[in-house]
Amino acid sequence: MRIDIHGHEIKVTSALREYVESKFERLGRHFEQPFEIRTQLSLDKPNHCAEATINVAGQNLHADASAVDMYAAIDLLADKLDRLLLKHKQKMVDNYRRGESIARSGEFT
Repeated sequence: MRIDIHGHEIKVTSALREYVESKFERLGRHFEQPFEIRTQLSLDKPNHCAEATINVAGQNLHADASAVDMYAAIDLLADKLDRLLLKHKQKMVDNYRRGESIARSGEFT
């Protein structure tokens, strides 16, 4: 898993970088193949915004979050990305199983 962190009109400090990396570590447990997360942190007064785009297996998943504090926005973003990845993984499993059931139904006719 590769994480790119960029700031838009905000300096990304080492503390912010480490916090983002620690929060996004748990996202790697959903997929065995490597994927890329591009994160953008910005300040939209009075809120702090965090956005991320995940590129996994040719699919782009996007989420954004805003909060009064940058760390809170990162927490919200990590939770949203976790739900997105679980949903995407479930869709992949369902499509795979649907393909198996179609193949099985063709065997008996």
